Amino acid sequence: MSEAKDRELRALQAALAAEHAAVYGYGVVGGKIGEGQRVEARTAYDAHRARRDALVREVKDLGGRPVAAAAGYALPFPVPDAAAAVRLAAELEDRVAGVYSDLVRAAGGGRRALAAEALREAAVRAVRWRGKSVAFPGLAERAGTAPPSAAPTA
Repeated sequence: MSEAKDRELRALQAALAAEHAAVYGYGVVGGKIGEGQRVEARTAYDAHRARRDALVREVKDLGGRPVAAAAGYALPFPVPDAAAAVRLAAELEDRVAGVYSDLVRAAGGGRRALAAEALREAAVRAVRWRGKSVAFPGLAERAGTAPPSAAPTA
């Protein structure tokens, strides 16, 4: 495999891992979110599941073995109520956007376009959850200490 394809495969695997974590995280969000935002949480959950499934196919198309979901993921903070669930949803979207920004950089052609679309969707959802935007979605968290995806628990 060429170095460029290897880099693209690694970025696809990272995006897949982030989508696994987002699906898990939205399970937590859905359990704590207020009734008024339940539809939005379900829509985001479904979008992440669809992206996850598409990434599995993309990894296989490049000859890779898709990274499996962990049994559980450590959350970045406790989620005892609806307000914390909203913060978690925004954080999940920021993390996913960061990983897709890496995929945009590593991919070419159609995969780059799909990654850019996924980055845009995550950034828009983050703005909806947070109520404000950031200058460069997917890059802002790179300046901080936030990892690109939630860490699996043992």
